[in-house]
Amino acid sequence: MPMNQIWELLAGISIFIIGMRWLEEALKNIAGRPFKLFLKKHTHNTFKGIVGGAVVTALLQSSSIVNIMVLAFVGARVLQMENALALMLGSNLGTTFTSWIIAVVGFKLNIEALAWPLTGIAGLVWTILPQQHRFHAWVQVAVGFGFLLLGLFFMQSGVEASIQKIDLNQFKQFPLIVFLLAGAVITSIVQAGSATIALTLSVLHAGGIDLPAAAAIVLGAEIGTTTKLLILAQGKLADKKRVALGNFLFNTSTSILAFFAIPLLLWFIREPLSISNKLTALAVFQTLVNFFGILLFVPFLKQFGKFLQNRYTRTQEDTRFIHTVPVHEPELALQAIREEIRHYLFHLVRYCTSGLTITDWAFNPANWHPSHVQTTAVEQYDYIKDLHGDIQQYYVKLQAVITDEEQTQLLDQYVSALRNGMYAAKSLKDAVQDADQLRSSSNDFKFGYYELSKKRMVRFLEATSPYLTKEKQAASAELLALFDALADQYQESVTQLYGKNRNSVVSDTELSTLINYNRELYTAKKSFLLALKDLLLTTEDAAAFKDLPGFIR
Repeated sequence: MPMNQIWELLAGISIFIIGMRWLEEALKNIAGRPFKLFLKKHTHNTFKGIVGGAVVTALLQSSSIVNIMVLAFVGARVLQMENALALMLGSNLGTTFTSWIIAVVGFKLNIEALAWPLTGIAGLVWTILPQQHRFHAWVQVAVGFGFLLLGLFFMQSGVEASIQKIDLNQFKQFPLIVFLLAGAVITSIVQAGSATIALTLSVLHAGGIDLPAAAAIVLGAEIGTTTKLLILAQGKLADKKRVALGNFLFNTSTSILAFFAIPLLLWFIREPLSISNKLTALAVFQTLVNFFGILLFVPFLKQFGKFLQNRYTRTQEDTRFIHTVPVHEPELALQAIREEIRHYLFHLVRYCTSGLTITDWAFNPANWHPSHVQTTAVEQYDYIKDLHGDIQQYYVKLQAVITDEEQTQLLDQYVSALRNGMYAAKSLKDAVQDADQLRSSSNDFKFGYYELSKKRMVRFLEATSPYLTKEKQAASAELLALFDALADQYQESVTQLYGKNRNSVVSDTELSTLINYNRELYTAKKSFLLALKDLLLTTEDAAAFKDLPGFIR
């Protein structure tokens, strides 16, 4: 096969995937909240969940977006397991909409005549419009759609040219299991089931494979699409892992059963349904498989949900202490929630060093092993949010059973520590975004201030971490002194940034970034100190902080 035809085919696949991702991103920005609200409203029963998942997936042209929404809902405890599974079943059905569009009109229109002007005009407008413009996302939809058409055109022409140079009889010798595995592997690699389906339809249209082989590839693609969700759920809440596992079991079991029934299903499509067009037949095949998958699992959703609830328990929980202590033992539960919040603050310190790329100071407390290993600052922040939700839920349950006034007061103090820890995490998240800009700046003043802020953060962590690790006994006077020193440092920073010569060093916009960065770091440190005092001091000693002046939030 000539190399230019291979490159044309690969370019078509790449352009199609890029177009799909741009389309997904634009549609998510345009309709993120309305679609989320739609999904939330359509989860009261299984039928509504299936229909809601199918409709939203068909409109957004992406099961990944819907499945990620479902993960978020489950993580926020908005959805119960059974309803989340129903949404995913509907999402599987909604993915077939793309196949129908390509099969019915994709090979009948003059794609080239439509793709070039659409991509050219929309692409130029997209580059000219500022990102904040209200029509920017809509233009991106047009660009994404244009790329989809271009990718499909290159795939068609590349496949058609290649087919003329290949002996097709060699493919007929392969068993269908080879095509199933090929579909699963390709989709797992490219992370775009629609691209696999589009390529399969192109090869089928050109006569490169027969209908049974194409059907096997489609089934493999159904399995391959689950890998993205499995990856996204790693290191998250146990419920998210359960939903991702449920999606994997849905698609895999349905695809395996359908694989053995390929001859029967294709006979049903050709004979009783009288569908002779092989492209339409493949779209019908994919739709039937997902429809039968719904019929297969819906009667057992409750039992399947219970099965998933028993997965990822005990040592696989995100929490280290509270999941081992029942709330009906208040004294033990109070100790557990205190240690869990300490564990939570450990992760906060680690997020701080990772987000600000602090490499000359390491936080390695004795006898502490992270329950999950996150490789990026984004993953660490997501874990902190998940852990915060777990502890907050435990607090609500514990609050309902505690009747002793002293224990109630102590519990409220611990939860105040948790709340201040989350304030610190949110402030750090905003600071990290500015830190990325300052770290890569060619302006010496901006880069120098970033390096100075890192050194100050190291000194702060060196002063506070011994209290957190119990290497040093917490005392009200010492924490108050740190609090006062922090306030003085903030005033010094503001004076430095608003110095007389700053106009010759940074612009007004750059100064605004520095001011925001300074304020967020200051708020994060202040919130961390407040978390320490609520967690480590007695109620009487902690009361000394009530009269302190407020900080900028």
